[in-house]
Amino acid sequence: MTAETTPADPPEQVLTEAAAAFGLLASPARLHLVWALAQGESDVSHLAERVGGALPAVSQHLAKLKLAGLVRSRREGRRVVYLVDDPDVVDVVRLMVERLAQRTGPEHGAGRVRGLGA
Repeated sequence: MTAETTPADPPEQVLTEAAAAFGLLASPARLHLVWALAQGESDVSHLAERVGGALPAVSQHLAKLKLAGLVRSRREGRRVVYLVDDPDVVDVVRLMVERLAQRTGPEHGAGRVRGLGA
């Protein structure tokens, strides 16, 4: 590859924002929430049940993901429904989880990843 065909490095601000997003997704709980929301929108109680977390902890994780612009919420009567706000992040999460699951195979527990077959 020559210097002419090498893509330019991204600006520092872009790298900083990407690192912050990856930092948020470094938490297995938050990664699981994004994975679950990639399958469809949901309220906090259903998400807590799906990921096996306590309601207050799941709410805190969702608040962080919302502040980062990775998820958003809307009201449906008394319920607050969460959904993915950045489909590109979902693509990255799906790619990473599916690739790792393929590498490890069922003999290493890949089948235990909730929602993997979706």
